[in-house]
This record gives sequence, structure tokens and C-alpha cells, in this order.
Amino acid sequence: MTLEILTSDHLGPVRHGFFTRRGGASSGIFEGLNCGTGSSDQTEAVALNRARVAEAMGGPLHGVHQVHSAEVVAATEPDAHPRADAIVTDRPGVVLSVLTADCQPVLLYDDRAGVIGAAHAGWKGALAGVLEATVEAMCERGATPANIRATIGPTISQRAYEVGPEFLDAFLAEDERAPRFFANGAGDRYHFDLPGYGLYRLRHAGVDAEWTRHCTYSDAARFFSYRRATHAGEADYGRLIAAITL
Repeated sequence: MTLEILTSDHLGPVRHGFFTRRGGASSGIFEGLNCGTGSSDQTEAVALNRARVAEAMGGPLHGVHQVHSAEVVAATEPDAHPRADAIVTDRPGVVLSVLTADCQPVLLYDDRAGVIGAAHAGWKGALAGVLEATVEAMCERGATPANIRATIGPTISQRAYEVGPEFLDAFLAEDERAPRFFANGAGDRYHFDLPGYGLYRLRHAGVDAEWTRHCTYSDAARFFSYRRATHAGEADYGRLIAAITL
């Protein structure tokens, strides 16, 4: 089955893709293109899926061991997976990648400086500043915020992201502007706008940003979702991959 690769006109001519779950070798609850080496899926299937993505992107994948942090690293070797949640490079031919399953996959590009970045931004990482840290790391390699364009790929939408009051409290303790991204739900529950918050953080950093408006939770045929798998009582879940290269 052919891979389904979502692209963004906002990123211009740079080679990139937000891969859906379609076209992979995994089966069962991981059916499709599960690229999560940390999942309990068959190792051979994940390796084949990742190889298909690498072939589509034109080179081996450079990634990180994601820990919901604000840490950013520069790409080194394809098999190196430092503990971080974003990766940058100004080297042509290097394929940057991040994994998600409701969190935000963010691809960034400065066409004038020839610098790219890829970030995994869940609520913890976004609140800690991973997006701003990615922009800063790109600027250390010649980029400027005004020239950076960023696209947030498939992520959980506000209508599907129900949280409790302690979640709101965590945001209020760090960012007094956060309440605008919470809508009232049933009882003491709220609905958090993760992509809206990501756009706000990127734009506040001076970056021209957009969201593809795909909800991972709401489209099981195309996307893996940690929250949907949890609600279904499944033991594990697949991971989507996003990638970018100069």
C-alpha cells in the first residue's frame, strides 16, 4: 500500500512530510505505518516502516529519544538518539524526524539561511519552551525568526482534549496567558487547545506558523492516537512520524 504523506504549502519547496498510518507493514493495534521503536510492535515491522519513510525522504532518519522536554540538539549520526525533543541542522541531505501520537509534530524551515528543525511538542514540552528553544537553535545556525516558517502537523484537537483542573493549574503556574486556550467542559473539566497554544508560542517567538488542522484522535483510519488507544483500553499505540530535509 502506498504511503500517505501530508505536506504543507506553507513550508514551500523544502522536502518534508507528515506521514499518516497508511501504507505500513504493522498489524493489529499498530496496523499501518507505526514508526515507534519504543512501542511493543514487532521490531521487524517497525524497521521496515522506518525504512519506507527513509526511502521516501531520500536518506536515513535522524531522530531523538523524546522525553517531553525543551532540549534541542543538532543532528549528528542517524543512529544517535540523544535525549531531547527537537533537532536542527543546516546540512543538506540530513533527514530530521520526530514521532507523535497526539502531541504536536512541528517542522520548521528558514529558506534564506538553509536551516531546518523538527520538534515534538506535547503540552509539557510546549509549556517548557521547546518551540522557542528550537527557533533559538536554528538562529545559532544563521536563521532569523522573521524568515522561519513552521507547520504544526496532525495533533489532537481541542474538542477531543479533555483535561482536569490540575492541568489548568499547571499552566497558570507557568504562563498567565494560558487561560485563553481552555474551554469549559462538563463539570470541572476543560478542553485544551494544544495546536492553538503551539501557534501562539511560535508566533510570539516571531515565527510565521500554521496548523494543518488534522485531528489525530478523530480520524482513526489515518492517525494513531495515545488518548484514543487509552479510551479503548488498548495495551499500546502506534507512533506517527514527521520528517524534513534540505
